[in-house]
Amino acid sequence: MDLLANELLGTVDEAALQEMYDPESTATATPNNEAAQPEPASGAPDSAKTARSLRRGIFKAASLQDKLLEKLLSQMLPVDDSAETTIPSINASDGTNLNPSDDFANRPGFTVTAMSNNFRRFNARIGVVFRFQNQVLRLLSWRRPSHTLSLLSVYTFICLDPYLICSLPLVCMLLFVLVPSFIARHPPASSDEQQQEHENRVRNLGYSPRGPPLAPARTVKPVKELSRDFFRNMGDLQNVMEDFSVAHDKIIALVVPKTNFSDEALSSAIFVLLFAACCVMSIAAHLVPWRAVALVIGWAGIWAGHPSVGRWIEATKVQYLDSHSSSPKGGDGGGGPVKLAEKTFNSWVRKDIILDEAPETREVEIFELQRLQGGSASGEWEPWLFSPSPYDPLSAGRIAGDRPRGTRFFEDVMAPEGWEWSEKKWALDLWSREWVEERIITGVEVETEGERWVYDIYNEHENYHNSDGGDAMLHSPAGKNRIQGIVNNLSWEEGGGEEDEGAIDRRRGEWRRRRWVRMVKRRNVSGPP
Repeated sequence: MDLLANELLGTVDEAALQEMYDPESTATATPNNEAAQPEPASGAPDSAKTARSLRRGIFKAASLQDKLLEKLLSQMLPVDDSAETTIPSINASDGTNLNPSDDFANRPGFTVTAMSNNFRRFNARIGVVFRFQNQVLRLLSWRRPSHTLSLLSVYTFICLDPYLICSLPLVCMLLFVLVPSFIARHPPASSDEQQQEHENRVRNLGYSPRGPPLAPARTVKPVKELSRDFFRNMGDLQNVMEDFSVAHDKIIALVVPKTNFSDEALSSAIFVLLFAACCVMSIAAHLVPWRAVALVIGWAGIWAGHPSVGRWIEATKVQYLDSHSSSPKGGDGGGGPVKLAEKTFNSWVRKDIILDEAPETREVEIFELQRLQGGSASGEWEPWLFSPSPYDPLSAGRIAGDRPRGTRFFEDVMAPEGWEWSEKKWALDLWSREWVEERIITGVEVETEGERWVYDIYNEHENYHNSDGGDAMLHSPAGKNRIQGIVNNLSWEEGGGEEDEGAIDRRRGEWRRRRWVRMVKRRNVSGPP
């Protein structure tokens, strides 16, 4: 914290502090260290000058505060790793960047100054959106029934002939952009002029667009900062953020508990219903009269905003829904159509939706590898490691000259990620022949009794690795011939166990392995993903 404070104080120098004040409006020190009294302000120019100096000082103080806050946030916020990742750009012959993602990736990060400036610019220009929102609300709330009925007429024509929707943007451009702009350029006579003409007994001929333009063209300008419209936009923006937060929370509370499988039976039932609806709609969607459906839904939605219809809907809700829910019978779920439908749906979910309560289980395997000491048949087998691969003679790692990978102790073998052990101990796989055949392993001897070891069959081409590694052997002609000899001579044989070792006079390879199995189950996730 001390280092951060020193860095913050280092960014503030005397020049920045002195710029906060206007040199003409500050007092200067006298040679005897006494403050000189400034002359009293007199007249309008002095008051205007003082106001300008005060405004300039306030803006400079705000700028200095933004710099301090930006420096503080740069120390607190984590570094964005995405900014360090460079995306190769594709440039044309004339140097034009053809990769549109570069412009987005190279955009500046968060800064207090840019955020404050962009918010002021945004708030000065967002008023047109709020005015459009107010006009739509007035239109749907039947403030002027003629306007709402006109909207219903247009909507009806579009529903009956959907191709008219292509002309709707063009008509809106004509009626709401070009016509008002032309009227502003050629305005009608004002009320004062009309009154004067009436007093002078001159007949008013009405509006006429003929003649040269009488007024300047209408332009859209952002509102001035700290003006009444600016603060009105801030209030509208505040209310929109509140409305969005409330709507977001209500949607999350309504939808998420039913679809996030916290109640698996309910979410599974919804999944089944949606899947059945998808199947039905994919087959019978062309049979639905979509024009009539859209027309009925649109008329019902717009008429629901009428005050009289709204009062009727509220009275019906109180009479048929709230009365049943407040009654003792309705409180138990027996009264009211909504409660009855909910009860029927819940009973169907409990009876027909069957879930697997037991966790999923799988069988995992590990191979115990041992290596023959001395390279002779009389040598002892040395425990090597436990590996997920059997390290058979034709495995990719063994041909490449890689050493087997794994752990030396049984206790260090871990369950796969997201799983946990469901059994306490490992079990030896007694069906060694089956897993050898499943993997199509050749060049080995399989024990079907005893400890179920699977031995390498000795081959004279076994020690083919040189000091250069497996890659040099693979690409050399001699190495290719040796591998081809291994493939031609390899097969698997079946042994009878340890008592068979003395009876059969043969040499085994330097590796043997056997398979251990254990059951695992899915692990419960304690926190959210």
